[in-house]
Amino acid sequence: MRTVITYGTFDLFHVGHLRILERARALGDRLVVAISTDEFNLLKGKRSVIPFASRAEIVAGLSCVDLVIAEENWDQKVSDILNFQASVFVMGGDWEGKFDELREHCEVVYLSRTDGVSSSMIKKVVGAGDFLRAA
Repeated sequence: MRTVITYGTFDLFHVGHLRILERARALGDRLVVAISTDEFNLLKGKRSVIPFASRAEIVAGLSCVDLVIAEENWDQKVSDILNFQASVFVMGGDWEGKFDELREHCEVVYLSRTDGVSSSMIKKVVGAGDFLRAA
């Protein structure tokens, strides 16, 4: 069995999230998704709009996702790869080169993101009250 593992916050779930998860799943037989906890996001200087438990439930409900786990720190990736026997580690293209050291444990793939959509963009549009014009 070829296991793929990926990491993300998946806040304000949108079509870009769905597409990257579907593309990650297509690289193997099983997809494990590690979702950043609220506490870990705070350590990264980020604050999620949607709480961890809800983000995990949304992602777990997707047919392309086989297992959701919590991402609690930067250092757990190697142990997750080994524990879940991951053959492929996937991240968005904006992380290109940042996880190349994991190649000693598995294949590392950076997938391009969906143009025109991101959680940051959605937060800006909604925060500015421009969501009707953006639709």
